[in-house]
Amino acid sequence: MKIYGLNKTTLLDYPGRVAATIFLGGCNFRCPFCQNSGLVLHPSQQPEIAVEEVLSFLKKRQGILEGVCITGGEPTLSADLEDLIRDIRALGYPVKLDTNGTHPEVLISLAEKGLIQKAAVDIKACPENYGALCGLSRPDLAPVMETVDYLLHGSLDYEFRTTAVKELHTEEDFIKIGRWLKGARAYYLQAYRDSEEVLQPGFSSFSAEELLRFRSILKETIDLVEIRGVD
Repeated sequence: MKIYGLNKTTLLDYPGRVAATIFLGGCNFRCPFCQNSGLVLHPSQQPEIAVEEVLSFLKKRQGILEGVCITGGEPTLSADLEDLIRDIRALGYPVKLDTNGTHPEVLISLAEKGLIQKAAVDIKACPENYGALCGLSRPDLAPVMETVDYLLHGSLDYEFRTTAVKELHTEEDFIKIGRWLKGARAYYLQAYRDSEEVLQPGFSSFSAEELLRFRSILKETIDLVEIRGVD
């Protein structure tokens, strides 16, 4: 298992908990607006943190931290993911897994073994527009559909979320996402922020008013819809 980053304290990555976030490398998508381009394109060039060092830190923070978020990249690509989570769970921490949903078999296995307590699935766009947002000309959406279906009809705590990018999304995306995720437990619209780490810099965010419009559309089919990242 190769770990390429550790955020020692976050109030954002595991909502409702003071948590640490572990970053894994590699991804099967090439989302042009991705904020972690180094982890996606060149994980081997990133500084590596020993698993033992991370676990030692988590052990010292028992009673202070309330959870651990595992993100990427795409963490479900890591062959040793289950072993890492077992070690974290042995320290008493609930675990939240961030994923693009392309490996439902991994998520389902972890959930049914009680190894993860929450999942956050990035919904890139409506199905018809997925290719432009995930950076693949012909993405296979069947696994993503399976992940969504499992969460909608299962017992695992979860959230769906979409980073709204002005140049890549339209109102139609959110109309169709609302239909697709009808009845979802929680959905978050995330305002895009440009940075030097973006895979393809130069995109921009929708205005607060535009995001509120999308929120009103989504709330027609999803009870809890919130906006993140707006000042």
